[in-house]
Amino acid sequence: MTQPTVPTLDISNFEKDSDAFVAQLGAAYQEWGFAGIQNHGISTDLIRRAMAVMEELFSLPEETKKQYFKDNGGTRGYTPFGTEIAKNADHVDLKEFWHVGREIKGTAPYPQLTPNVWPEEVPEFKTVMLELFSELDKLANRLLRAFALFIGEAADYFESQVNWGNSILRPLHYPPITDPNLPNVRAGAHEDINLITLLVGSEQEGLEVLSQKGEWVGISMIEGTIICNVGDMLQRLTNHVLPSTTHRVVNPKGDASKSSRYSIPFFMHPNPDMSLDSLEQCITEDNPKRYEAITGHEYLMERLRDIGLIK
Repeated sequence: MTQPTVPTLDISNFEKDSDAFVAQLGAAYQEWGFAGIQNHGISTDLIRRAMAVMEELFSLPEETKKQYFKDNGGTRGYTPFGTEIAKNADHVDLKEFWHVGREIKGTAPYPQLTPNVWPEEVPEFKTVMLELFSELDKLANRLLRAFALFIGEAADYFESQVNWGNSILRPLHYPPITDPNLPNVRAGAHEDINLITLLVGSEQEGLEVLSQKGEWVGISMIEGTIICNVGDMLQRLTNHVLPSTTHRVVNPKGDASKSSRYSIPFFMHPNPDMSLDSLEQCITEDNPKRYEAITGHEYLMERLRDIGLIK
């Protein structure tokens, strides 16, 4: 029996034949909520520099990193190992991370767009992460144009609703699991909160997606591929026409379990006042409306309380 695999999409085809690409994208995401994105235009050199500088950051002493742990609900700066927990999970996630938000010049149009926190000990971290943030933001906008067409909206539907979104770049470190008493799951089964997520990084095994048949399917990180998945906000907006799929990170088998895992997800958020009320064309007799209206910021606060980042 052939093992099911998460599909890959060549985004360069969007400009060549948008109708065909949108149909392919819709089929992939309705089945999986996940796909690998190839020919995305983000340079391998930038990704390698980002991975190197984040390894340097996370190798700093604990007392140094914790100086950047701010009382801001984890929105910017460092969050220590063992802080975040998946919704309804029994154990905290085995990871530490750093949040980089949109860099604002002048007065921010929304109070949620707070200043970034930068480590003095690794000056290159700021330069590289802001460059990567910008490139992933552009890629996310390209993908949202295709998603908009698939759900029956104009290609620029999301453009003015994400331009000031509180999107987050999260350099992420899963240390080796050496304690046999700890669970074998580095990040518990969960769905992402935001509109879409782009995942750069680890070629190590461990990321798994829950298929519609209830099977955990591993995602192999093909070099040069960025993983994109639908988050709960887009699922809510489309009344589950585009599903947000449960996924987790497990400890790999063998010697790989003794190594750190590094990855950099980019969480694309809408502007805080964007309505996530389900679109009319996504509500049918067979798919009745599932949710009450809520704004992006209201929903984010609700979910951050669920995972322990704000009290």
